[in-house]
Amino acid sequence: MAGSVWFVLAIVLVALTFDFINGFHDAANSIATVVSTRVLSPSAAVIWAAFWNFIAAFVFGTAIAKTIGKGLIDLSVVDSTVVLGGLLGAIIWDLVTWWLGLPTSSSHALIGGYAGAAVAKSGFSAIIASGWTKTLVFIVVAPVMGFLLALLLTVALSWALRRSLPRRVDKSFRVLQLVSAALYSLGHGTNDAQKTMGIIVALLVSSQALFVNFPITFFHLSDADHIPPWVIVAAGAAIGLGTMAGGWRIVRTMGQRITKLTPFGGFCAETAGAITLFVSSHYGIPVSTTHTITGAITGVGAVQRFSAVRWGVAGRIVWAWVATIPAAAGIGGLSYLLLRAVV
Repeated sequence: MAGSVWFVLAIVLVALTFDFINGFHDAANSIATVVSTRVLSPSAAVIWAAFWNFIAAFVFGTAIAKTIGKGLIDLSVVDSTVVLGGLLGAIIWDLVTWWLGLPTSSSHALIGGYAGAAVAKSGFSAIIASGWTKTLVFIVVAPVMGFLLALLLTVALSWALRRSLPRRVDKSFRVLQLVSAALYSLGHGTNDAQKTMGIIVALLVSSQALFVNFPITFFHLSDADHIPPWVIVAAGAAIGLGTMAGGWRIVRTMGQRITKLTPFGGFCAETAGAITLFVSSHYGIPVSTTHTITGAITGVGAVQRFSAVRWGVAGRIVWAWVATIPAAAGIGGLSYLLLRAVV
């Protein structure tokens, strides 16, 4: 069973299921600010975000997919059971944290689960240390960058608009927040969907011996440097549909419990988050969209006054961030061992 083409194709469907779960788990990243400021209704917000999530698959290239596909785990170790174990680690952790209303990183759950399954098979020699450096560094850099950009943007715009009527500012930023929400969803889609693309490509490349006589040629891949168009479309569609399914437990945490947002603040947070994601996507760095937007929202709140940020909620979120990679790795490793015993 584990050595059959159909088993591999079933895992591709599991990977796209993870991408769907990523969409609704991380829907809060794209829509929490625009919903909490009441610029868009929840239903309109998820449709707006889902559209830009899907479009993102065709905008920023596939640098992150290549990092995931060949830059983190030695491909000679990867097989269908390793990939499935990694995906189960990510899916289980995502569902647990979604139920608890914690905005953890689906990205870090995926790479943690994938690494855990690979280590369970071959030990720590399966890890490509150089590929993990920028990913681990950006666990800290991404939220700090989002925080600082949001803080600077809020201060600069507040000074520039200091003589404007508050009512006129609010009206203008209700329109501008539609743009910033679209930009952030674009960044979210390109960064997160590419991670699933990379996992699918790694799976197919490592399973090519099974596809030699398989009649459908678009499953035939020679290396992880090329991301087939069908993988790009499928991953983009899955994350877009997942976003449309929403993730209301996490929306409440992101949009209401960290700090109170206005359309002006929502615009600053989303714009800062989008810039961070565009930069990281350009350089092929798989960052957490959750960490990024949380840092940006906190930066907006800190400008108002230090006490405007509910630091207890923020601290709970940070602890969940710290736990994500090791927890998903543990689940992924255990899933691999159970799968190997069963299949």
